[in-house]
Order: sequence, then structure tokens, then C-alpha cells
Amino acid sequence: MTDTRPRRFDLIAFDWDGTLYDSTRLIARCIQAAVVDVGGARPSETDAAWVIGLGLAEALARAAPDVPKEKYAELGSRYRYHYLQHQDDLVLFDGVLPMLDALRARGHKLAVATGKSRRGLDDALSTVALRDRFDASRTADETFGKPHPRMLLELMEELDVPAERTLMIGDTTHDLQLALNAGCASVGVSYGAHEPEAFDVLKPLFVAHSIDSLGDWLRDNA
Repeated sequence: MTDTRPRRFDLIAFDWDGTLYDSTRLIARCIQAAVVDVGGARPSETDAAWVIGLGLAEALARAAPDVPKEKYAELGSRYRYHYLQHQDDLVLFDGVLPMLDALRARGHKLAVATGKSRRGLDDALSTVALRDRFDASRTADETFGKPHPRMLLELMEELDVPAERTLMIGDTTHDLQLALNAGCASVGVSYGAHEPEAFDVLKPLFVAHSIDSLGDWLRDNA
């Protein structure tokens, strides 16, 4: 039976890590290891997770305030080293692919707005399971990082969708602030890097506690 309900949002933009991809704990541990490698004090897992979603350079600088700037390049290199040792262990959260397929079947345009690098995102999107599922994407190393609105504004311009017809979905306050800064609505997910109590002030339309609940809300409300 065809779903004849009108769409509220034409464009749905997803964060990647911690929202679609089950990578939060690994990223936090790689940040911790990289900081120690260059002589910094090991950040807590909470502090390391908080910076996820920012561009890599800014994230590492915030996670390692005692590391001098001249070591930032080495810090980034060590993070990439640790991440690459385990990137093949990472998987999409259960239910992501059926959810994306259902959204595409309803005619939504889908995009990715992420703090990952272009190379890192392209590596993930090159898999058979994900190829051609997204209409556009932006990464932090090719535009401004979150929560600056440029990333989302560029996606809206490329796909010719106004702010009032765009929804941003993410697991961090950086994602929800990005949406606010771009004039878009947002939905938060509680299973990623940030505690959902921090979302309230940023006024998401909904906070999903699983992919299933996210998919159900999108089906009924997007």
C-alpha cells in the first residue's frame, strides 16, 4: 500500500559517527591513545567523546589542551594510525539500511554532514551496501566544521531544498547546534557520543533511543 501522507521534510541530513555508524567508543579510545602518544595527559572517555563531531584538528586540540600546537600534526597522525588499525571492525547500527531505503522510497533526499575527513567518509560510502544511498555529503575538511552552518547550507543549496524543509539528525550537541545555526529542524539520538540531557536547550523535535525508534518517528513525522 502506498504511503500518501505529505512529506514535512524534503532533505534529511545525517551525522555519521555515533548516528549511523557504531564508532563512538572506538573514536574516543583512539583520541585517548593519540594524546598519550605525544606526551599529553590522557583525557577521560567522556571528554574524548564530547569532541566527536568536530573537525579532527579542533577535536584533538580540545581533547588535549596540554599538548603544544607544534605537536598537533603528530597528534593527528597518531589518531589516524590508531583508527586505521580498527576501522574494518566498525559497522552500521542495526536497522540503518532498511531505514534509509524506506526514506528514499518516500522520496526524501538524503545527505551526510560529518566531522569526518572526505577520505574517511568516501572509504565508508564506497561499500556495496552504502553506494548510491546518499544524494550528497559534506565533511569537515572541505568546508567549515560543526557547528558552523556552512556544511548544512551547502547541502541545502546543492540539493535545492530550503531550511524549513530540511531536517538534521545527530548524536551530539554540535549536530543540533549546526541545525539551529542553519535555520533547520533537528532530531537527536541518545545512543551516541553526548548525553541526551544536553539536547533540551537546542530544542530537537524528538530524541530517539534506537534506530528503530528513529525510523518509526521519521515514518510518522518526516
